[in-house]
Amino acid sequence: MTKYENQIPTTAGMSIKSLTSILRDSMRRHVERRPSGNIPMEHYQPATTEGVSEHSQVTWFGHSAFLLEIEGHRLLFDPMLGDRPSPVSWVGTKRFRKDLPMQPENFPTLDAIVISHDHYDHLDASSIRKLKSKTNRFIVPLGVRKRLIKWGVPAGQITEHQWGDEFFFKGLTFACAPARHFSGRGLFDRDSTLWCSWVIVGRETKVFFSGDSGYGPHFKEIGSKYGPFDLTLMECGQYDERWSNIHMMPEETVQAHLDVGGNVLIPIHWGAFTLAYHAWNEPAERVTRAARALNVSVITPVIGETVMLSNVAHATRSWWKRNQE
Repeated sequence: MTKYENQIPTTAGMSIKSLTSILRDSMRRHVERRPSGNIPMEHYQPATTEGVSEHSQVTWFGHSAFLLEIEGHRLLFDPMLGDRPSPVSWVGTKRFRKDLPMQPENFPTLDAIVISHDHYDHLDASSIRKLKSKTNRFIVPLGVRKRLIKWGVPAGQITEHQWGDEFFFKGLTFACAPARHFSGRGLFDRDSTLWCSWVIVGRETKVFFSGDSGYGPHFKEIGSKYGPFDLTLMECGQYDERWSNIHMMPEETVQAHLDVGGNVLIPIHWGAFTLAYHAWNEPAERVTRAARALNVSVITPVIGETVMLSNVAHATRSWWKRNQE
């Protein structure tokens, strides 16, 4: 079985000492790991069923799922829209809200669905089954094709890519770039598929999606080759010093944004599920504080809020501080 590796030595930090402290932290109740009520959300409203705005805009659906509408094309990334990021429907952390900005079956036609890696909180079988009729193109890292075929996606609609691949699709340039993470959906398939970040380049707009990643030299390499970027969507959440090699701390998120040459930063990988031991809204607090210190433009849209890249000022309010409904 093929085993993929990171560019630099990377451990997940799962020593006996770490596992003991993780068990201890799992029993603590003083940290608000879930919001006490419903968090704010907006319902996604496409301009028309088939038409796509020529303006570039992004809609975050919570965690790492987002819709990028770029120069007349509609791309959906890591669409985990299920109730739990778990191999079974009755075990694991629940989504903070039962409802979604838009149900998968109601999505408009998509030019492509793009996947960063095969973990349950990024690649969800129920979501893919509901979305597969919405597009005829899936863009994934090496090894992920077999997951999609199992769920009924025609093999001919899937293209697999490795780090360094560049290709054109409907007038856009895509690049499959490195990340510092791991993969696997079971006990015996760790690192059997590739994980990656994505670069998307249009005529006037460049976007970077980090996927899941610890901080590393690959960010500067990506920035040197493809930057600067108008927008970055960077992992910021579900972190812990014990596994910071595979999930950035919020301050590293800001530095990674600077490394790739980002203009506007949207911190993602939070706001939907509890997968770590920090407070549910701590990622937003820490990343915005770090961004201010380094004069970085960071925006924090409400889940479901569509942000036009030419006008991002309205998406800077601290909605996670509001009284819960």
